[in-house]
Amino acid sequence: MSLSGNLTAYRIMATIVGVLLVVLCLIGLPLHYGYWVSDAAWLAKGSGAGWQLGADISEYLGVAHGWLYMIFLLTAFLLSRKAAWPMPFTIVTAVCGTIPLLSFWAEHRATKLTRVAIEASAA
Repeated sequence: MSLSGNLTAYRIMATIVGVLLVVLCLIGLPLHYGYWVSDAAWLAKGSGAGWQLGADISEYLGVAHGWLYMIFLLTAFLLSRKAAWPMPFTIVTAVCGTIPLLSFWAEHRATKLTRVAIEASAA
């Protein structure tokens, strides 16, 4: 696969993993564990509609995010080797995939560096 192809695969996986992580952390988990900070009936543990929605989001998106994160790590590693990223850059990029919203910054940063490598190899 070409460097451009690796970059495309990485960007797709980074976006999917980032969106799932944001939904999981900013919607699913607060709804699932919101009964700790609120006694609203719709967040009641085990019976509230909000609690059930949060539990479903946490269960299904949590598992999906975990599996897709492994694919993301593989695409990031393959891209890092092909684009000759420094090891600290590679590690920071991979770790940023676990932090909501920061993953989008890391993807932008990695794309910028890789596009420079693509232009350098074309010249």
